[in-house]
Amino acid sequence: MDAQAPAKEEEIETTIREDTQRIGKFALTARLGKGSSGTVYKALDTFSGQEVALKVLDESLFAGAGINEMSRQQFMNEASLAGRLQHPHIAAILEACIDEKSGYIAVEYVPGGDLSRCVQPDGLLKIEEVFEIAFKCCGALDYAYRQGIVHRDIKPANLMVSEGTQIKIVDFGAALLTNTAHTQIQDVGTPSYMSPEQVRGATLGFESDMFSLGVVLYGLFTGQRPFTGETVAQLLVNIVEQEPPLPSEWRPDLDREVDRILMRMLHKAPEKRYSSWADLAFDLAEIGRFSVYVKEISDREKFTALRGFQPLARLNDAEIWELVHASYWVRVPAQTTIMKEGDKGAELLFLAHGEVKIVKQGRLLNVLRTGSYFGEMAHVKAGGIPRQATVETMTDALIAEFRPSAMKKLSVNCQLQLSQSLLNTVVDRLMFADERIAHA
Repeated sequence: MDAQAPAKEEEIETTIREDTQRIGKFALTARLGKGSSGTVYKALDTFSGQEVALKVLDESLFAGAGINEMSRQQFMNEASLAGRLQHPHIAAILEACIDEKSGYIAVEYVPGGDLSRCVQPDGLLKIEEVFEIAFKCCGALDYAYRQGIVHRDIKPANLMVSEGTQIKIVDFGAALLTNTAHTQIQDVGTPSYMSPEQVRGATLGFESDMFSLGVVLYGLFTGQRPFTGETVAQLLVNIVEQEPPLPSEWRPDLDREVDRILMRMLHKAPEKRYSSWADLAFDLAEIGRFSVYVKEISDREKFTALRGFQPLARLNDAEIWELVHASYWVRVPAQTTIMKEGDKGAELLFLAHGEVKIVKQGRLLNVLRTGSYFGEMAHVKAGGIPRQATVETMTDALIAEFRPSAMKKLSVNCQLQLSQSLLNTVVDRLMFADERIAHA
């Protein structure tokens, strides 16, 4: 049962009277879809006021065996993950309630729909947007795998978009929980997106999800499926035996690097795919950086810059994404004044790329290079102080600005680590200033 994907067009957002439908503390407001094992509703948590997607298992599945038993196991699988997956690109499983006759799971509500329409020839996204989605999926699936989880059902319907390219992976009911002793569910997944080893019933690792994501990206780039068949049986044979056409054969304007990346993801042998999600993400970042399609500063570029900044090494990927979303980024040409001595302001700035010079009363104090903060004194001081120096770019630069109002919304650990990093920067610069004074 896809977490938030409607089964039929007429079932989308079917309004429900709030005063007539209620499950526990959840007031049902709309039906989002009906699957083989239950119904998904949009609901209001009347305690917190939060909108959720409420997955309600059909009561008939609590009796009998066969497919009913498999559906129950999948439901229990996802329920066991409540509170475990905390990542900005995974829809949070908020809570679950199961008894002998019924069950539901409350999942973070994602309002933008899924990617099913975007793998159709008439619904393709911009190439740069596909890069963004791919990069974010890599981070989310890497995080899940580090938690001992292989999704096993990556497909467009399980990739929700909250806004723009803000992706949320949903429906972990089919997940393989590699670090538990529970019996694993067999014969799960969606045929068109299965990996060869999944078709054969072999042991699955992250490489299987990587293959499935490759099938999704193939569709997002071309509007076509890499593997087809007149019957499900023939489709599965083709997945195991047939090499798909190069993506550029469907869409000649695609960079040949896209061919290389996707064909590696779709390699029949798991060990011939990328050795880690990080390696795949790096390749996606590289092609995106130099692609002619880059028009703006992508979230991928922001994440890569912050992830490579040593003072933030203690932050996990989810916390780095917090910083990405809390910052404003801009490209600045050489010889541009960014900050003037005596100006008011409390913004902290991060030099993601390039060089700037620091000047006070016409005297050169320092030259900062890629991976440096500036503006930290006014940022640290409550209420801000006048800027102590003028900052001017020496080369073309990429700069991130962190405003106090956005920083206050960061998680506690993210704020603590950033504060420690800033404190170290301030101390280093005071020591540098002392040395210059001593040798003056």
